[in-house]
Amino acid sequence: MPMPKSVIKIRKDGVEFISNVDRAKYTLTELQRAALRDTAKFIRKRVIQQMKTLRGMRRSRRVYNDMQYWVRRRETDLLIGHKHDTWYGAHGEIGQRRQPRRDILRDTVFENIDQIRIIQGKYLSAIEDDNRARGLIDESEAVPNDPE
Repeated sequence: MPMPKSVIKIRKDGVEFISNVDRAKYTLTELQRAALRDTAKFIRKRVIQQMKTLRGMRRSRRVYNDMQYWVRRRETDLLIGHKHDTWYGAHGEIGQRRQPRRDILRDTVFENIDQIRIIQGKYLSAIEDDNRARGLIDESEAVPNDPE
């Protein structure tokens, strides 16, 4: 989607309407993509740190080439995963006959959900508002129903 023209002017009976809808849609789409891109960079860095603890991977450059992310433009979604079909990549994630299931990528995402929400909240105000609301809710204050 190319950058739309800054202003569309429509004249009807001498009245000039200025529409910035296309520009706003473009800006929202690009903000979503930027939030996904920063999230992917963060997750990739954490997964690489975890994969470096595997045997034989401490000084290897293979891990950096293996982990990749794709922020798709049309679908405006994020794909992150292992590029190669190797023991430390996809086979290590889901397990196979001689490799145990490690779930490094899955566990890293689940452990860092709060940080992901913070990163995306920097770009999208609705997520930031939701984060603030969750911060105000303290579940420890909840009193269970006392049957009296």
